[in-house]
Amino acid sequence: MVNKVFLIGNLGRDPEVRHLEGGNVVAKFPVATNESYRDKSGEWQKITEWHDVVVWRALAERAEKQLQKGSLVYVEGKITHRKWQDRDGNDRWSTEIVANTFRSLDRRESSDRGYAQDFPSTNALAGSPSAVSNEPSGPDTQAVEDDLPF
Repeated sequence: MVNKVFLIGNLGRDPEVRHLEGGNVVAKFPVATNESYRDKSGEWQKITEWHDVVVWRALAERAEKQLQKGSLVYVEGKITHRKWQDRDGNDRWSTEIVANTFRSLDRRESSDRGYAQDFPSTNALAGSPSAVSNEPSGPDTQAVEDDLPF
């Protein structure tokens, strides 16, 4: 059985970080994903889905430092459902993505290579000697930088 979620979307607000009594740190942030399609009349429609993401410990601390509202982010984790009671004692349910990793896909101001530097190059995937480096190379360098590797 597999419970695996991959999201690429934008943060709806800055991560909300809490430091718990036991020393644990938790961060929560919403991620919006978009899907486009043509309706019956041929007009383009866009559907936005919101996902509540939770990260713990060092990942929460990293989210606090690296992520901000509007950031493009890759999130990998699992989907969870939990039941809780509101202030009035009513049962409520939440669906969340508990992330075990995330990566900011925003272009970095200090680098002209953008997010492609965080992913293996085409050469690395082919097992070439330049696989040690994450530097894109060859005539299609621009395509590697602009496209996600999956």
